[in-house]
Amino acid sequence: MLVIEPVGTTRSQWGEGPIWWRGALYFVDIEGHRVHRYDPTDGSERSWDVGQRVGTVVPRESGGLVIAGDRGLWFLDEENGKLTPIADPESDKPDNRFNDGKCAPDGRFFAGTISLTKKIGDARLYRLDPDLTLHEAFGPVTNSNGIAWSEDGMTVFYIDTPRKEVLAFDYDAGQLRNMRSVISTAHLESSPDGMAIDSAGHLWVAFCHGACVVCFDPVTGDELRRIDLPCLETTACAFGGPDLADLYVTTGIHKSVAEEHAGRLFVIRGLGVRGLSAHAFAG
Repeated sequence: MLVIEPVGTTRSQWGEGPIWWRGALYFVDIEGHRVHRYDPTDGSERSWDVGQRVGTVVPRESGGLVIAGDRGLWFLDEENGKLTPIADPESDKPDNRFNDGKCAPDGRFFAGTISLTKKIGDARLYRLDPDLTLHEAFGPVTNSNGIAWSEDGMTVFYIDTPRKEVLAFDYDAGQLRNMRSVISTAHLESSPDGMAIDSAGHLWVAFCHGACVVCFDPVTGDELRRIDLPCLETTACAFGGPDLADLYVTTGIHKSVAEEHAGRLFVIRGLGVRGLSAHAFAG
């Protein structure tokens, strides 16, 4: 039986970037300037105020976290909340900030920017290597969003939201090659946002303004399943929990529509699928 319910006590202004790591779910509140950690085993919650809008968070193999936000990429120490700057490639663009991102199986961190004024082509997808050098991985884009790798690590899937499609690239040692469109979301009025991948290779895409998560087959492009949620601003998703069989979904608060659970973290149980393990930054 499918169960959809809010979990934890956190209500984000704009939840995003969920990732399951070592028994807990990490996610961000972009507009609330916070990184959150939720442990479903005991219900415990922690949060860190990072002093800027923060688009995503990923774990670091050597301990701690990496975040991307208004002022570039930073290390975040979970113990004391200390932030250490890494790089800020768009410091000359006050209307841009970092948005979604995840780590490749080889430990490289990919995170992209968004033009808050919707200036077409003014943003980029970046790659942070383990030696802490930053490189432009793909562009131009306008609203860099969900990114996920196939289980063998040879294919990366990527969303630039205004395109209303999912792109795929061959992936090799940080390089993105042979771009193609594998899924069109043009039949949906809402916007493709964050994304997760399951062990069958199917993509689960959260639709902002759409109150749903949709499962697609990237081989055929077909929509396989749609899960409705009680929040218009359904922003991102990640598999977690026992055997990675639960789907966690972040949400945001709509500008004008009042919703009881807007901004809450949701869990969907009983999907009958499992996700792939997340990867940490190797630097």
